[in-house]
This record gives sequence, C-alpha cells and structure tokens, in this order.
Amino acid sequence: MKKKKRIASTLLAITMGVSLFASVAYGEGTDSKETYRVFINGPSSEKAKAKQTTGARWDFGDEGYTTTVNSKQYQALLNNKNLTIEQVSEVQLDRVENASKDKIGTTAITSLPSDRTPWGMQAIYNDPNITVTSGGSGIKVAVLDTGTYINHYDLVGSAEQCKDFTQSSSPIVNNSCTDRNGHGTHVAGTVLAHGASDGLGIYGVAPQAKLWAYKVLTDSGSGYSDDIAGAIRHVADEAVRTGSKVVLSMSLGSSGKDTMIASAVDYAYGKGVLVVAAAGNSGYSANTIGYPGALKNAVAVAALENVQQNGTYRVANFSSRGNPLTDGDYVIQEKDVEISAPGAAIESTWYDGNYNTISGTSMATPHVSGLAAKIWSSNLSWTNAQLRSELQRRAKLYDIKGGYGATTGDDYASGFGFARVK
Repeated sequence: MKKKKRIASTLLAITMGVSLFASVAYGEGTDSKETYRVFINGPSSEKAKAKQTTGARWDFGDEGYTTTVNSKQYQALLNNKNLTIEQVSEVQLDRVENASKDKIGTTAITSLPSDRTPWGMQAIYNDPNITVTSGGSGIKVAVLDTGTYINHYDLVGSAEQCKDFTQSSSPIVNNSCTDRNGHGTHVAGTVLAHGASDGLGIYGVAPQAKLWAYKVLTDSGSGYSDDIAGAIRHVADEAVRTGSKVVLSMSLGSSGKDTMIASAVDYAYGKGVLVVAAAGNSGYSANTIGYPGALKNAVAVAALENVQQNGTYRVANFSSRGNPLTDGDYVIQEKDVEISAPGAAIESTWYDGNYNTISGTSMATPHVSGLAAKIWSSNLSWTNAQLRSELQRRAKLYDIKGGYGATTGDDYASGFGFARVK
C-alpha cells in the first residue's frame, strides 16, 4: 500500500556533529495487526460518518480530524472516494551522545555546571563578566519538546503546566511531562534556569518566566504532527483562557511543510502568542530551512558558534540557511531565517539532574525565546507583533558577518542579526 503523504517532526539538535534527522518508514502492506495514524477530511456529512466509526484523536473542525485505525478500517477509508486520507508520519532522531543513562528522575545533583553563565548567556547579555541573569516575570514560555525534568534543581518551581501529548490513551495527559531524552530539559534550562536555591546552578536568559512544559515528542525524539499541531493550538487556547502573554518555543521540525502545523501556528499567532522555532541543522546550503521555522508566523532562529569571524560571531556550518533571493529586504517571508543566537556547544540542564553540552539550532531557539520573555515582561502592553518587531530591531544592532552566506545586512544565513539584551 503506497503512502499518501509523509508528514514529519523531529528534534533540531546535533551533538558531536551528528545530525538528528533520520527517516522512519511505514510498512507498505496492510497487515491485520498494523495500525495507521491518519488525517481525514471531506464533506461534513461524510466526515461525521467516518468519525462515528473511527473516533477522533484531534478534531480540527473544517480542516479535518486525525485518528488511529487498523488495516481494515484504513482500506475502507481509502475506498471512500468522498474522503481525503493522508498518513500522519514521523521522523526519528539519532541517539543523543553524552546522555546520562539510568538516572532518570533522580533528585541528587552529582555535578555542577562548568559555567553558571555559559558563553551563550554572556553573548546574549553582551557581558563577559555576568554571573547571574534576570527577567521574564509575568511571561509564560511553552516549550514543546521531549518533556522537561521539572524537578531539576535549576528548574524546580518554574513549571506552571506539565502536559503530555504523546500518550495513545489520551491526546492530553495533565501533570505528566517526563523527559527521558534530555533535549527538552536542555531547552527549558536555556530559557529559564534560575541557578538553584544555592545559586550554584546554571542560568537561563529569563529565570523569572514560568514554564509550560509540553511533551510532544517521545523519549526517542519522534513525534506525530497532529499531536504537535494540537499542542500548539492548546497553548493558544490556554493563553486566552488564563489571560497570559506566552512565548511558544519549538526546537523541532521537518523538511516538509505540514498543513496541520502551519494552520496551528497561524492560529496561535492570531491569538497573540509569539512563536519561535528552530531553523534546522541542514546547512550550509541555501533553502534548507525546516518547518515550522520556515513559516511566516514563526521566528526562525539560526545557530551561532563561539568563534569570531569578520568581527562578529560566526553562523555554524550545520545551521540551515534560508532563501538568498530575499537577502537585504528586511521582510520576513516563508523560508527566511529571522534571527541568530548561540547554538554551538551550549551547556544546560539535563534530564538526570545534571548538565550536558550539545549543539544545534535547537539550542539557539531557547536563547531567543528567553530573550523574548525578558523583553515582554518589561513591556506587558505590547502585542506579539510589537515584540517581534523589537527582536528584529535589536538583531539589526548586531549584524552577523561570519559564516557561510553571512554578509552585511539581512542575509539568508543569519537573518537580521543577533538580538541581544543590550
């Protein structure tokens, strides 16, 4: 049975130079034991009939719904000429190196960070001597990832929501966001780690912000696009329900555009949420930026390394590049990089209570998410569009001229530049 379409999501981080994109294929046959996650759309009456039989995991209204079916149901759906059926698929990441094993959930710190304010914090604060960070009060940062170890000493007390969107039993499981991968905890730490009660831990960009830890990727780092789309919409609805200013941080992506995720990003942006997403690790060729970062309503973040070239930080070779035909226009279009931030050799919190150093645009993204929270907390009357304009303004103040494709002004490698605290 040929697949109708592949829709993919995975972490955008690399460790020791190993890319984390790797395909996972569905079986071509219709074995009786096989199940299929599918997206179903069509006329309302036909859709309603199908839904009575299959049930729905995520109902996106007029845009369709998703569900899991067995091979017999799948074949019956394909035979219904009034319905459009697409398989919802996934991408699997390679193993993250240096991951601490057999220490999941421990509360005992067995090590201290090598630097409480790593080079990324020093760079984004423009202060090589900084020892403590601050800011973010009143802002929520929704981290959609592999979950977060919210009891890490440097994160404890920061989590306001903890939800799992990966369980088969229910599309949303409250008070559960266990991270057995490390990636999500690392991202969360870069956003808002507070250094622990003794001040000896690591610091993120906006330690006073509150965390919404949403597990949308499994422990292996793979995720279904409908779960991610559902989580994005849930963030937007929660922002409205609670009257909160929310930054949505996604260090995940795929090479192809997914309509469910694209629609969800538009929905969230329309509800006042600022969406920040990784550009991808498929550089340094042009037009390699991944989705959802490539969407117009998402701030796509490229990765910088701690190397000076042409008087500025250098864009990492692994960092995906945008469209060179739009260089110099300072207008964000689809497939454009918007902002650069530290993303190579970033130390942060890990899922076992310790720390780890990894690289990728996944690591650059939370720097920008944290900066957005810090700026927004001092300008609570601003809309998400005004906040985005301020990030762009600050990026222009520090133009990136190092790295393949980086030139003076807006370019396809670094975007507008490196937005900083000062």
